[in-house]
Amino acid sequence: MYKVCHMTSAHKSNDVRIFVKECSSLARAGYKTYLVARGESRVENGVHVIGVGEPEGGRLARATSFAAKVYKTALRLDADVYHFHDPELIPWGLKLKKKGKKVIFDSHERYTEQILCKDYLPKPALKFIAGGYGAYEKYALRRFDAVIFPCTIGGKNPFKGLCRRTAIIGNPVVLAEFYDLYDPSIKSEDNTVCYIGGLTEDRGITNDVRAAYKAGVKLLLAGDFSPESYGEKLKKMPEYSCVEHLGFLDREQVRLAMQRAKVGLYTLRDRGQYFKIDTFGIKVYEYMSMGLPVVLSDCEYNRKMVEKYKFGLCVDSEDTFQIAKAIRTIIDDPETAKQMGENGRKAVAERFNWGIEEKRLFKLYESVLRK
Repeated sequence: MYKVCHMTSAHKSNDVRIFVKECSSLARAGYKTYLVARGESRVENGVHVIGVGEPEGGRLARATSFAAKVYKTALRLDADVYHFHDPELIPWGLKLKKKGKKVIFDSHERYTEQILCKDYLPKPALKFIAGGYGAYEKYALRRFDAVIFPCTIGGKNPFKGLCRRTAIIGNPVVLAEFYDLYDPSIKSEDNTVCYIGGLTEDRGITNDVRAAYKAGVKLLLAGDFSPESYGEKLKKMPEYSCVEHLGFLDREQVRLAMQRAKVGLYTLRDRGQYFKIDTFGIKVYEYMSMGLPVVLSDCEYNRKMVEKYKFGLCVDSEDTFQIAKAIRTIIDDPETAKQMGENGRKAVAERFNWGIEEKRLFKLYESVLRK
């Protein structure tokens, strides 16, 4: 039985992609699976979670001393494969390679793009930092056994030719989690829409609040404001009176929140990689699983998928009047809204589900472990 160890210094130990999908799938497939992450230890879904506490200090401390703690804990497990999820762990992945280990880098984002959007970094240095990271990443990828990315960008694999193995492994839903629990007999609340996920300005939350107010609907916001000061600023807006902030929710609470709504919002702004990648945010798949029509940003990929599967409407994410009009269009036409919801669920069942993606994960592991 092969022993595999996933490592993350930035994500929680119950992260959906890392724990619920990848680690749990590997454990079910017969791998002895470990996850070294922040928090406490436990065994769940056949996965041995090794908690290393919480990072102390800010981002720099997490990326240095806490990342080192994750590495040292993982090294003691003496796994056959090490699969890490954060760019700050790249130096430790290289150390593992020098020790003869199989190493996989799971790049959740195109970090060379996202660095350019980081408000906490000095603006004059952003291009220099992104370029330096990109060069270092290429150096490391030539030494790793595989790199994973969740989607193509403009139809192309951004890591093709940079690593001996590359795999596109998407991040759609686990059918058992939301899709199979959908109950069409549960009545949603009138004039209620929702957004679930990280609450940041780049993700369009300010525009969603203004649009919901203009549309005369209640907006359920589930998640944490980042930074906290952004939330305080938002709450001072007169339009915030339409918001019910639910805070951070567990998976069951997320499902219950979505059942309350008639529309799911995902109007990300054109920042970094958001309008370039060929995938939806995970929340779009979750909305679709729960039969919710979706209002989402009008970029090329979203537009193609909405035209093909007819599960929602695309809007200019900077135009609050257009967002508000889309919300009212869906709510005021229950029959069309119902059809959109059914279309979304059908698309999830046939194309956008983890059962398809986990086969790609297994295939990659078999390739990496093949002598």
